[in-house]
Amino acid sequence: MNQWTIEVSEAEFEAAVLGRSLEVPVLVDFWAPWCAPCRVLGPVLEKLAEEYAGDFVLAKVNVDESPSLAGALGIQGIPAVKLFRDGQITSEFTGALPEPAVREFLSRFLPSDADKRAQQAALLEREGKSDQAKTIYQTILDSDPNHAKALLGIGRLLMNEGDPETALSYLDKISLVAEERKEADPLIARLKLQEGGDQNVAALRAAVKANPDDLEARFNLAQGLAARENYEEALAEFLTVVKTDRGFQGDGARKAMVQIFEVLGSDHALTDRFRSELAAALFR
Repeated sequence: MNQWTIEVSEAEFEAAVLGRSLEVPVLVDFWAPWCAPCRVLGPVLEKLAEEYAGDFVLAKVNVDESPSLAGALGIQGIPAVKLFRDGQITSEFTGALPEPAVREFLSRFLPSDADKRAQQAALLEREGKSDQAKTIYQTILDSDPNHAKALLGIGRLLMNEGDPETALSYLDKISLVAEERKEADPLIARLKLQEGGDQNVAALRAAVKANPDDLEARFNLAQGLAARENYEEALAEFLTVVKTDRGFQGDGARKAMVQIFEVLGSDHALTDRFRSELAAALFR
């Protein structure tokens, strides 16, 4: 065995597997000394645990010594392998799979080399070493143009550099089902709201004051306010447009409000307040 492989008894299972899986994935191998397929699979798992060097922990449970645990987890045949993350079973398989199949199984849950490099780049980014981070992100994308972490990272950097158009082109490429999309969506919304940054807010305020029914001036004012991140006033102006003419600018006021909600987050007080007012206006 190696430092990434441990033997776990029934008494140790909660701490060694469930608790440890909160920090790192734990692959549990349910086996027995008399099981020939177990003796085939076991060395493969141990080899991979050493190769991955801490990306996961291999926990070996002898079902003869821990029958109650095996029963509680529904083990009906061995070898049985279960992957635990955050205290829960994430995936599993039964039988002595060949090494390529085990590698494929692990690849769905463990970080790839590109993932590790993206994590390194993110650390450099947080340390203010933007140029180094961008080089790593771009290297990843040269070989994998759809790598979500790299797209997100380089999009963030380009935003900070004041290149919104290119930043948006990267962020928009992130798959809608990728975990990174949750972080990308507020950034995308912020970038789209900034497109109104060239509006003359002072002149538009005057135009709206002179003619409150001028929806174009009010809409443009709201865009300018949103671009300057004056979200409360922007939401109020957009809401007035929605109440007056829902279809104005292709339903643009409602869409802009939703983008602001995305930027602020669902638990923000302004989101809660104006989402309710928007719903009342739409369904009155």
